[in-house]
Amino acid sequence: MPWYFRLLFVVLLVMLLVLQYRLWVGQGSLAEVFRLQQQIENQQQQLLQMKERNVRLRAEVESLKTGLEAVEARARSDLGMIREGETFYQVIAPEKEQ
Repeated sequence: MPWYFRLLFVVLLVMLLVLQYRLWVGQGSLAEVFRLQQQIENQQQQLLQMKERNVRLRAEVESLKTGLEAVEARARSDLGMIREGETFYQVIAPEKEQ
């Protein structure tokens, strides 16, 4: 077997090893592609949750702009306000004995 065939074999073997390294470990490797796909899925889930939250907030803002019932309910729950003529009762749970 001539020396240039051996040299060609060694060069091809080195190229194969470099390509295998790049496929499994290097930039653009299968592991990196899998990790990026996982990141995309996570970001898509976060985006979906944020879109649903935006829809709820948009509906709440719209109801606060147009309806007095929503403003009244918000004032009652957040600020503890009552209507004129209503009586406010506060129920306090008894403390647990130790």
